[in-house]
Amino acid sequence: MKAKHILQSKGAEVFAVSPDDTIAAAVSVLNEKNIGAVVVRDNRGEAIGILSERDVVRRLGEKGVDAISMRVSDCMTNNPYTCAPDDTVDDLMARMTDKRIRHLPVQSEGRIVGVISIGDVVKRKIQEAEQEAAALKEYISS
Repeated sequence: MKAKHILQSKGAEVFAVSPDDTIAAAVSVLNEKNIGAVVVRDNRGEAIGILSERDVVRRLGEKGVDAISMRVSDCMTNNPYTCAPDDTVDDLMARMTDKRIRHLPVQSEGRIVGVISIGDVVKRKIQEAEQEAAALKEYISS
C-alpha cells in the first residue's frame, strides 16, 4: 500500500493555519477537526511548516500559559519532512521512526495534497497483516 491509497481511503483534506495566527487559534483548529497537526501556509498558500500537538506542548513547557498567545511561526516546525504519493507504508513507517515524527505531509508537484499520521500507518500495517494471515489460512485449508 502507498501513501496515495491511504489518502484515498481516509480523505486528503489539508487543514492549515497562517504563521501569524496565535497558538490558541491553531489549537482550536486541532480540536475542532480532531487532528494532531496542521500545515502552516504563507499568504501565497505555500506550505512553510507544520504545527503539531507536540510543538504546542513543548512551548507550553517552556513558556507556560504565555505560549497560547505566541504566533504559530514561533512554534512550528519549519521545512517539515514530507513524503510522496508513491511512498510505501514501509517507507512512511521508516521515515517516521527514524525522524521521530508523527505526521508526514504528502507532497506532489510541490503542493501538499494530504497529511498522514502514525495512526494511519499503523492502521494500514494491521490491515496488511490481517489480509496476509487470512490468505495463509485460506491457502492452508485448501
